[in-house]
Parts: sequence; C-alpha cells; structure tokens
Amino acid sequence: MAVVYISLGSNLDDPKQHVLSALQQLGLIPQTKLVSHSSLYNTPPMGGKQQPNYINAVAELQTDLSPSELFEEIIMLEKRHGRRREGARWDSRTLDLDILLYGLETVNLPTLIIPHPGITTRAFVLLPLLEIAPEVCLPSMEPLVNYLARVDKTGIFILKGEIVASEKEERAI
Repeated sequence: MAVVYISLGSNLDDPKQHVLSALQQLGLIPQTKLVSHSSLYNTPPMGGKQQPNYINAVAELQTDLSPSELFEEIIMLEKRHGRRREGARWDSRTLDLDILLYGLETVNLPTLIIPHPGITTRAFVLLPLLEIAPEVCLPSMEPLVNYLARVDKTGIFILKGEIVASEKEERAI
C-alpha cells in the first residue's frame, strides 16, 4: 500500500460541507483507506481574482491503486460535487482535489504531476500537510518543513468545532 496525501479545497456552495463530505468520501474509494486528515483551514484565494476565501485541508490515504487510478477516482469525486473544469485557472470551485505525494514516487504525465508542482510554495497546502505529517519528505528526501518559513501565511486560520469521522478515529477540529 502506498501512503498518499491529497489536498482538498472549496470556495463555492457551502465550501466547508464540500470539504467535510469529500474527506469522508475519500475513505470510500476502492482499495483505499482514509488514515487521517488535517484541520480545516480558511485561506485567501490565489491568483489575485476577487472571490470568496477557500476552505482547505489535507488527507492521508493508504491505497493499492496506481497514481493514475487514484487520479481518476478523485476526478469522479470532484464531479459528484459539481466541479466543472472549463473555467480559468484559479477560478472559484465547489471542490478541488490534488494528489500532493504518492509515497516517494515521481509521476510526470500530461494530466498528472507528482509531487504536485505547488506543494513547496503554497501555505494552504504546507500547513495542513505538516500538521498531520510533520516529517514528510519530497521524493528527493528533502523535508517539506524546510519550505514552511518561505511561504506567505497571511490571512490563513484554522476553523474550530467541526467533527469529521475517519476510519482511524473521530476527532474535533
């Protein structure tokens, strides 16, 4: 089984509910187990466009699926949440799921790049990822914590009081 980290984000149509629902649904993917997840983070949007803030989180999964098979599953999960991919880059969305890391594998396909290209530059990815996996490394074995001081954390805060059940445990966020 591979250890995989997935980022989740939403800023449309009750974003908190989309992220909470997607966290639960990730554990229902065949041959996949939801191991843990981060707190929910309220984060400003990227790209300078005027739009609502995002709710972001990171989930840790264990899977027997290949990176491409897992990618297909998360694309279907996004579609079930009303995600449309015809908009411009960094547009608002009901649900955005990205494979951040798939074990220590590197994937470079036209539709899938792992590690995710933005993993080292985005606070809304690094903060929740390092919350649940503080020792996690890139495939080069460089610790991701090395990048945390370099990212802008302005306007990011953790939401309190939500409860999400994972297969491992139920915990308050």
